[in-house]
Amino acid sequence: AAGAALAAGARCYLVVDPVDEDGGPLRPARRLDAVPPTGAWEDLSEREVQVISLVAEGRSNRDVGEALGLSALTVKSHLARIARKLRTGDRAEMVAITLRAGLVS
Repeated sequence: AAGAALAAGARCYLVVDPVDEDGGPLRPARRLDAVPPTGAWEDLSEREVQVISLVAEGRSNRDVGEALGLSALTVKSHLARIARKLRTGDRAEMVAITLRAGLVS
């Protein structure tokens, strides 16, 4: 069921215990974040990987641009494309996804 939900575009799902130790109501046991469709990070260009690698170091768009010889606006455009490919607009989540995929360290 979880695999089907992820394939249909779900971003995350919850694993729940049927009851707690006292037989109480359902409660979330842990949250498992979904990843983008398998291989979505493989669609990132070499430049996009360079950009997200520097973002993972905590650099600002301006700093990333200076390191790569780009304007901050171009970096922002790269991040927007990365966000679309990874299905998240959250900078930290983009970094987390690429870290889990082993694209950045």
